[in-house]
Amino acid sequence: MLVFKFGGASVKDVEGVINLKSIVQLYENQTILVVVSAMGKMTNALEEVVKLFYKKEEYAQKLKEIEDYHQTLINGLFEDKTEITASLKKHIQRIQDYLESVDGQRYDEIYDQVISNGELISTLIISTYLNQEGVSNRWLDTRKYLKTDATFREAKVNWEATQSSIDLLEQNVNLFITQGFIGGASDNKTTTLGREGSDYTASIFAHCLKAESVTIWKDVPGVLSADPRLFSEYQKFDQLSYTEAVEMTYYGATVIHPKTIKPLQNSNIPLYVKPFLHPEEAGTVINSGEFLQKNISAIIVKKNQLLISISTKDFSFISELNISHIYEIFAKLNLKCNVSQNSALSFTVCLDYDDMKFEELIKLLETSFKVRYNENVTLYTIRHYDSNVLQKILEGKIVILEQLSRSTAQIVVK
Repeated sequence: MLVFKFGGASVKDVEGVINLKSIVQLYENQTILVVVSAMGKMTNALEEVVKLFYKKEEYAQKLKEIEDYHQTLINGLFEDKTEITASLKKHIQRIQDYLESVDGQRYDEIYDQVISNGELISTLIISTYLNQEGVSNRWLDTRKYLKTDATFREAKVNWEATQSSIDLLEQNVNLFITQGFIGGASDNKTTTLGREGSDYTASIFAHCLKAESVTIWKDVPGVLSADPRLFSEYQKFDQLSYTEAVEMTYYGATVIHPKTIKPLQNSNIPLYVKPFLHPEEAGTVINSGEFLQKNISAIIVKKNQLLISISTKDFSFISELNISHIYEIFAKLNLKCNVSQNSALSFTVCLDYDDMKFEELIKLLETSFKVRYNENVTLYTIRHYDSNVLQKILEGKIVILEQLSRSTAQIVVK
């Protein structure tokens, strides 16, 4: 069994879907489970629908744009569009009906029920197209196999229930098509595993199926030392150790979801990151071997960050009890700390900015603390840094927090 994962960029248009078919056909003598994300920027578009709904603003036009986008792909892929068009309309109507029935649910729950339709629609289109082209496959609803708790937007996997469900999967075809990013809770509600969680889905299935390998097909030649959209100079890693990959993804390297590595490491399953336009290229392999390219600095950039400085109201020291209370607030709102630093009188933390949680976060903190913050700052994390790399990155920028360890530098700048 091989597990493949295709992201939204790889299936954003007709050519991308056709290319997916070509890659799958290269492995036609093997059993493959293909995990697919929402097409193009559809997760972002569906997020906009949820935000408009939650703000009690009109969202029908955005929903129509989502339908039109998928219909354009259908028009370019199918000879007989009747059945697949009807299925698309059914999904769009299901979103509409759900939003009209919402009664007091919190934002995160609404988010998961709506956003999950991006993956359901994309895999339905791809599975139906492949069958039309004579590439026989079986469509799977991930929610029946990947079982989670009800922590919406950051669901925790119930490994025992997931393994039991996947053990029941009848492997009666050579090709399965399923969704990334989503799971199912015990009350049959849909959950999601966190943004970009399709990589994690692939590793969960691989672990439970005892797969030979996982391949993530990307629009880059492999794991790069820096984002080519932000830096003109970068190198490709030919091989990474599980440990180094975990470090890079923890700090925000977007090429792989942070939780992807652990299930693979536990089962010693190699992970390949390969370019979907050049499937013959080697890409990057992540495995149990040594990390041999420590002379290459990996630069990870996280934009749209929120830097908060928190201090006590009575000018007393920031204690472990204070910090514990602050982290309880972060946990309640499901917010991840990217870097933190404390002094005698203040605790400073950098978080991903979430406009739907920002006001509640500040309100909860201000019940016990004095709070100051900077919005729209950028966090740079440099693995295996040296002075030359730091100097280049920081040139012309205002540093507002800096933290250096033996192998990692984290710097927040304006």
